[in-house]
Amino acid sequence: MAIWGNNDLTVEGLKQLLPNTMGETLGIEFVAFGDDFISARMPVDNRTRQPYGLLHGGASCALAETVGSVASALVVDHEKFACVGLEINANHVRSAREGFVTATAKPLHLGANTHVWDIRITDEANRLICVSRLTVAVIPRKESFRRPGL
Repeated sequence: MAIWGNNDLTVEGLKQLLPNTMGETLGIEFVAFGDDFISARMPVDNRTRQPYGLLHGGASCALAETVGSVASALVVDHEKFACVGLEINANHVRSAREGFVTATAKPLHLGANTHVWDIRITDEANRLICVSRLTVAVIPRKESFRRPGL
């Protein structure tokens, strides 16, 4: 059974969430979703590399937080709640120098006040690059949190 609150969810609809965000700047794009996961990819290029030519750990965290935060937002009633990152950790287990990395978020906990997401980032050969855990606070929506599409 799908965990998403929106039955009309599409990859094209998810792509509409990224314009004018850090995700757009980093080249992040949503690529897939299923009953209990959502995936987005990001290029390893001049926007996302550190000085040694490797994928920057901060870029991996930005990808993980983007996919996890959007996933949380898709679970809750948007008229009543907003989802904001509370804590993120990341273990960088392999480097990437080129191509794309893909983050897949799956829920570990979907509570009334918090969500916890397990996010795995892999390279194009499906090798594990980073393991991240994102905790999201589910808070009453204020007008300042309104964004078209969410």
